[in-house]
Amino acid sequence: MTSACDAAGAERLTRNERAVLAALRQTPAARSAYDLLDELRDVGLKAPAQVYRALQKLIRLGLAHRIESVNGFVACAHPQDDCFAAFAICTECGAVAEITDETLVEPLSRWARRSAFALDQVTLEARGRCRACATATRRLEETDP
Repeated sequence: MTSACDAAGAERLTRNERAVLAALRQTPAARSAYDLLDELRDVGLKAPAQVYRALQKLIRLGLAHRIESVNGFVACAHPQDDCFAAFAICTECGAVAEITDETLVEPLSRWARRSAFALDQVTLEARGRCRACATATRRLEETDP
């Protein structure tokens, strides 16, 4: 399902950008630029610079995010929202969940306003286990003697 904003953004994308975005949307885990390049060679992407240019534009349009701690990229789960996002990263399966909640960054935004600090980007990342991995670990611990 694509939002109207997402569809409008997709109209401005090149073939390479559309291919990178489609690859990012295939998995909830963050993908490195080199993983994307390996996957997309057969559709015409041949050099890392092509992938990095596509990723830069997708990020600028709000269609993708860079996950700093794993040096990877994910498709934006809420491209129609114009707010800062936080990410919950599963340390076991690598899944990345996007959290868009103004209350997460409001204290930082208040501080920035008081300090006359112009926020350009906020990256909040939480690491732990997703529901599926936490449940599997609990089951394993319950059956382990």
